[in-house]
Amino acid sequence: MVKIGIITGSTRDARVNIQVAEWVKSIADKRTDAEYELVDIKKYNLPQFNEPVPAILSTDYQAPEAKVWSEKISELDGFVFVTAEYNKGVTSGLKDAIDYLYPEWNNKAAGIVGYGSTLGVTAANNLRSILSVPKVAVVGTQPGLSLFTDFEDMRTFNPAPFHEDTINTMLGEVVAWSTALKTIRN
Repeated sequence: MVKIGIITGSTRDARVNIQVAEWVKSIADKRTDAEYELVDIKKYNLPQFNEPVPAILSTDYQAPEAKVWSEKISELDGFVFVTAEYNKGVTSGLKDAIDYLYPEWNNKAAGIVGYGSTLGVTAANNLRSILSVPKVAVVGTQPGLSLFTDFEDMRTFNPAPFHEDTINTMLGEVVAWSTALKTIRN
């Protein structure tokens, strides 16, 4: 059975990202096709990326937090990234978390759940591009949530019920691709 990490995409204290990630996890927990785990990047306390060389060249991480982060990502077979859209892009915390690692991401699958004033579409597409470099295969189904209709006062997450079907479709794709890609990593 594959292990899928549902990765938060924000480290802000006032973030709503954790609410969305927990909701995705609650849907995933109803499934029996994989092990799902919430992976909160905030809990890893990664400093701003400042390693002496890019992760593509070395896995000798200087930051002790990066070593723990590396171990977590290494044990996962696939991911669901929950990303807010800030200024039409992903958050700096999420970008740094991705940039700290390279081989740990290779040949794994991911889904993206975006949210924002325009459903997080631009941030999700930005994240697709970012993930292509460390060789993460991103599935086609991309749920998008609106700050105007899926949140109350842009602070309390209250998704429309129809989103659950889209989340399940995306999870099915992530599990299928993660299962297939696991065979080339072994």
